[in-house]
Amino acid sequence: GSGDASHQWLTRNCSDCHSADDPSGGFDVSKLGVDLDDPKSAYQWVRVLDRLRLGEMPPPDSGPLHHEERDGFLKQTSQWLIETERKEVDSLGRVRGRRLSNLQLERTLHDLLGIDLPLASEMADEPANGEFTTFANNQTMSHFQLKQHLRIVDAALDEAFRRASRQDDDAWKEEFTAKEVARKSNGGREPEYIDGKAVVWTGRTVFYGRMTATTAQTSGWYRLTLQASALKKPDDRGVWCSIRSGECTGAAPLLSWVGAFETTQTPKEFTFEFWLPQGHMLEIRPNDSTLKIGKLPGAGIPNGVGGRQNIPGLAIHALTMERIHKGMEGNQIREQLFKGLTFADAAETSELDSAQTAPALVADSPQADLERLLIGFAQRAYRRPTERDAIDKYIAFAIQKWDDTGDFAYALKAGYRGILCSPRFLYLKEQPGLLDDHAIASRLSYFLWNRMPDATLFELADQGVLKQPSVLDEQVERMLCHPYGKDFVVDFAAQWLELNQIKFTEPDRVLHPAFDLIVQDSMVHETQLFLQHLLDQNASVQALVDAKFTFVNSRLARYYGLNSVASSEMQKVALQAQDRRGGLLSHGAIMKVTANGTHTSPVLRGLWVCRNILGTYIPPPPENVPAIEPDVRGATTVRELLEKHRSDSECAACHRHMDPLGFALENFDAAGQWRSHYPKLDEGRVSPGIDVDPSGTLTDGRSFADFQDFRRLMAENPEVIAKNLAEKLLAYGTGERIHFSDREAIHEIVRVARMNNYGLRSLVRAVVQSQVFQSK
Repeated sequence: GSGDASHQWLTRNCSDCHSADDPSGGFDVSKLGVDLDDPKSAYQWVRVLDRLRLGEMPPPDSGPLHHEERDGFLKQTSQWLIETERKEVDSLGRVRGRRLSNLQLERTLHDLLGIDLPLASEMADEPANGEFTTFANNQTMSHFQLKQHLRIVDAALDEAFRRASRQDDDAWKEEFTAKEVARKSNGGREPEYIDGKAVVWTGRTVFYGRMTATTAQTSGWYRLTLQASALKKPDDRGVWCSIRSGECTGAAPLLSWVGAFETTQTPKEFTFEFWLPQGHMLEIRPNDSTLKIGKLPGAGIPNGVGGRQNIPGLAIHALTMERIHKGMEGNQIREQLFKGLTFADAAETSELDSAQTAPALVADSPQADLERLLIGFAQRAYRRPTERDAIDKYIAFAIQKWDDTGDFAYALKAGYRGILCSPRFLYLKEQPGLLDDHAIASRLSYFLWNRMPDATLFELADQGVLKQPSVLDEQVERMLCHPYGKDFVVDFAAQWLELNQIKFTEPDRVLHPAFDLIVQDSMVHETQLFLQHLLDQNASVQALVDAKFTFVNSRLARYYGLNSVASSEMQKVALQAQDRRGGLLSHGAIMKVTANGTHTSPVLRGLWVCRNILGTYIPPPPENVPAIEPDVRGATTVRELLEKHRSDSECAACHRHMDPLGFALENFDAAGQWRSHYPKLDEGRVSPGIDVDPSGTLTDGRSFADFQDFRRLMAENPEVIAKNLAEKLLAYGTGERIHFSDREAIHEIVRVARMNNYGLRSLVRAVVQSQVFQSK
């Protein structure tokens, strides 16, 4: 067969170096199998083809290999790999059993039931392996996860039935004066009451600025409206403050981020919406690390201590807390779950366990009503027309509960619970081959919104017209312009660019004194707004690496050295050459997630660029190669430390791809600020060490002197960036890694995008139109 012929060719041409005695690079031709069902063998064959195609093999010092012979081998072996893969895809489908991710499950339950509980935070973490959470191969289903799913479903149904009740007493609003949120006695961590205002000075004492008056009596979404101003602010800026929430006690030290705002001498009003668990309160305080920091006691802070130190402060004039809902109103939930039913008067409502039942529903024909409601619910939950026999067992179960208890709401909830625990709800139902319209509706909706299809998608699927290219194009545009469309960039970038790891490291305060949580929050918004702008404008992928603008507020601008920005709101700003920024590779969030909080590594940053921007696969390092330890004394350059790695031929093959890309970013420190020297630590003091050398040579021979040069070279080859992004979008949207046989489809997606200047929006549309996206 083709596999045997390909193996014979490799043996003839490559076994001199890749033999069992001392195989170069650890690759022994004789051990390369031709059974492509073995993932390791399949990967090795693809790797062989890629290295030959790129001219990396054979090495220059080996015998010549005629182009005709090489091209014949590449063509024959590629055809063998593609035909083998496609046989399996035709039989089983490209994507195996794929279920909803934690985020998708949460949003789907929100859409079905009209609720707004943050359910995903109650689920077990998904694998943190650097791959998309949509990948079917990473989605296990253990006994523990089944129990977790039951718990989540029960919590969602209990909340929906509670909200649908006429006894829904969630409405709550309270206005607090400054005196009411301030401390009641001398000393404490609450704000100090001064001149009719609740005042918090700039200090590092934990929980300073906590407000016990804001403690939530019930878990829920709240809206905070705050009137505040600055005290003793610096001449050139306001006082940036943070809002966090938590129990604010030593036994529960973790705090959740709510938001940030900048105060001036003129009082301003600020509004925030956030989830507040029962028993948690707000902590509101100045939190700009560049402000003069007061020396405040670690325990109770006596009145007057902060005011005597001439440090900036926050003055709260008044605040309002209001309980709100993000989902449907109670009457909308009632219509969604109990359409056609009436409710008993309050006096007739039996005293039943509120966690087990809900409003006293009146059904004229209980069995018929249970059947009608469960069939309608299943059609939406399963996201497609569903055969009656797939629902019969849930109907029978609900009717049995009605017969046993006489409680219609309890019986209905039991039926709904069964449907929500069905594999047809949790898993995406797809058959091998081209997807039908309803499967396309789900794939498109979970791709762009991470939630179930809406009424428009259902209607088009029912009509059988959704797969028409013009209709699909219209729906992509509609969905990206919908309010849910803003979630696409946020959700995709969190995993593609690894923004979901922004909190995993905390920069060393000695090395990065200007960094704080407000900067970190602004960094993430910078990247999200930047990508959203490129998508809205259908800008070329070149802008990903060579944009002449970014988005900053006054705090992030000052952190970057762009001092002309005065607004506390994120805004688009033009960048000049002297600003030394532009594109994702200068964003603080990217620099932070590619460093460890203290030191930078050209290897790790280079690997990140290869994997996420260029689409260059780099295999894991050999197990016997130790990690590179940075020289904190600043006596040795990073280049010198890497020389040992590059002296090993097995290491050099990968490092020649990664290292130049990482060196180009070395002017950015571990917290995203520009530097011209590495820091030198001496007994806790930081001084300038060795000069940063950002120069390098790419694998194609092009050299660059600095970051600006590097950005220009990267932008000269938009097809490479477009190809990688197409692969990422297709993998994310289908729930499967890119196969060798998918490369033809990727090439076509890029070709279509090329006709539109490699626009980001054009790429998304071309991905949706591809046969791979529309097939199992």
